[in-house]
Amino acid sequence: MLPQSTARSRRSSADGGSTVLTRNVVRLLVLVVSAAAGGAAARVLGAPVAAGVAVGALAGGVAALLEVLAASLPIERLFWGVAGGLTGLGAGLVLGLVAALLMERGHAAVVGLAAALGAYVGAAVALGRLADLSAISGRLFPVAGRLRGLDKILDTSAIIDGRLADVCGAGFLDGTLVVPGFVLRELRRIADSPDVLKRNRGKRGFEVLGRLQRMPGLRVEIAEVDFAGVAEVDEKLLELARTRGGKVVTNDYNLNKLAELSGVAVLNVNELANAVKPMVIPGEAMTVQVLREGKEPGQGVAYLDDGTMVVIEQGKRSIGQALEVVVTSVLQTPAGRMIFTRTRDDAPSAAAARERGDA
Repeated sequence: MLPQSTARSRRSSADGGSTVLTRNVVRLLVLVVSAAAGGAAARVLGAPVAAGVAVGALAGGVAALLEVLAASLPIERLFWGVAGGLTGLGAGLVLGLVAALLMERGHAAVVGLAAALGAYVGAAVALGRLADLSAISGRLFPVAGRLRGLDKILDTSAIIDGRLADVCGAGFLDGTLVVPGFVLRELRRIADSPDVLKRNRGKRGFEVLGRLQRMPGLRVEIAEVDFAGVAEVDEKLLELARTRGGKVVTNDYNLNKLAELSGVAVLNVNELANAVKPMVIPGEAMTVQVLREGKEPGQGVAYLDDGTMVVIEQGKRSIGQALEVVVTSVLQTPAGRMIFTRTRDDAPSAAAARERGDA
């Protein structure tokens, strides 16, 4: 039996799925009504009914597409796009009418083309200069302006990892944690996998989501959004981040690099963990438990509480024992931090050898 948090997350997914189904049914009704209205209008005008039905269905499809786009766009982009489009439409109509006066025929085509081009140019210019309009947008939409960039869009890997809940519990993240519906469905597929390891990882992900939802003062949003023509989950995450102006939270190295190339802000939990690991400097002493031998002859390997690997020269002979060591160097790699050490007994002789070499 799944934990209560898993059931709650699944209920959220089911509620989101029913909402999407309702919207799709309404869109289908709009399409059918538009097609019927187009056929009726064609009959009244004496035009072919099939052509009227096709035109009506096309108009209904365009209306449904505009509704989907409008629902996914930030309010300031929607406002300035419409404002720029209307301004360009007015300018295009004026220019089209002036051009039509200079022509003998084709007036309607010239005016229509000028209006369409004007609306396109106006909307494109307004959206392209959105950064210059940010001050006005902040006054017009103060709430949206304050929340802009605060959304944290969670990837499946970050949810399953679990450390994100500890970061949020410590109060280091603000804004809304957004769990896209397609990420929730991917997590559910993992939890239903016949592979035991994958199934346990999926269940842990649902437990983490339940823990996040129970945290006071933390807002978790299940966002039922999708992007037509985008199949990959990673691409959908980036598109959602662009749309909402938020940041992607992930542990996935490939997604991290893809987001950087795409200009999308990323919060990588692994990088955060590496950044807050305790700093050590050469010459510092510590006590570690030698667990196994290293790659080089005579080396021993230990680990700190945070998982940092400690390589001990001539530590093989002390496997299974606690050993006092002195740090000689620290290496930062993409996989994490490695600390190289010598045993305390070897450290003075090594320092003396270095001094003789310098002399």
